[in-house]
Amino acid sequence: MAVDATQPYDDQNVFAKILRGEIPCRKVFEDEWTLAFHDINPQSPTHILVIPKGAYVSWDDFSARASDAEITGFVRAVGHVARAAGLVAPGYRLLANTGTNSHQEVPHLHVHVFAGRQLGPLLARVD
Repeated sequence: MAVDATQPYDDQNVFAKILRGEIPCRKVFEDEWTLAFHDINPQSPTHILVIPKGAYVSWDDFSARASDAEITGFVRAVGHVARAAGLVAPGYRLLANTGTNSHQEVPHLHVHVFAGRQLGPLLARVD
């Protein structure tokens, strides 16, 4: 079910539970601001989720309310994860869904890092 990104943060969402250690994950990276882990339902050979540790529903929420340190730390962590996984030379895609039209499924900001094959066009063309 798609998430309404204008709603308040739900601390019972799956990523909040992962951050609290209630649900395990296959961790790739962790620092003060960020946790990155393998997606349990990968859509490409490499599919890593990168989430901020703060309670942010979406990119819009994060960019409006997060501190400069959180924003800087998170953006740097996404780059670090891609470099550490060896994805820069072959290429990778970042995707952050916000709201119902994008089919955001978890009400916690997350960036998908897709790689490991030719990914094709990002969106279907509308004529």
